[in-house]
Amino acid sequence: DPAVAALIGCCVATGVGAALKTAVVPAGASVAVIGLGGVGLSCVMGAVLADAGRIVAVDRVPGKLDVALGLGATDGLLATDDPGATAAALRDLTDGGPDFVFEAIGLPATVELAIGSLPLGGTAVLVGMTPVESRASFAVYPFVDGSRRILGSNYGFAEPHIDFPRYAVLHLAGR
Repeated sequence: DPAVAALIGCCVATGVGAALKTAVVPAGASVAVIGLGGVGLSCVMGAVLADAGRIVAVDRVPGKLDVALGLGATDGLLATDDPGATAAALRDLTDGGPDFVFEAIGLPATVELAIGSLPLGGTAVLVGMTPVESRASFAVYPFVDGSRRILGSNYGFAEPHIDFPRYAVLHLAGR
């Protein structure tokens, strides 16, 4: 279907690739996805394919949480105007913070939310495209002291000649 092919060539390659190729989410890991547009929902699907143990979908729109739950997210978290409260709720849902937090919006505030939600050893995966002049602010010391990481993921490291057929086969298999 051309509509599915178009999605594979854009948001699926970006989001699924971020989970499977950039972050290489291991089975059983806890994952949070901030922002549930096409790319964020594709991050959810990638986490499902990686067999993540817990997948928390985070957004400000309740209907998007429902869609994410239908795609395999285990929990939905309605983001609030208070990023500290949202981060605390995310940490509570994931026993101290998710192993991987995918930021799929591209706003400095949501990048900071992703970073602020990390536990010891956690990884923030920045998938959303921020404007070139965007600036986020975070403390550096907790990354060294807590062995935390920030990964950038541009287009999910897609190799179209390899990944697009793979994603098409997964779609045809109902996955």
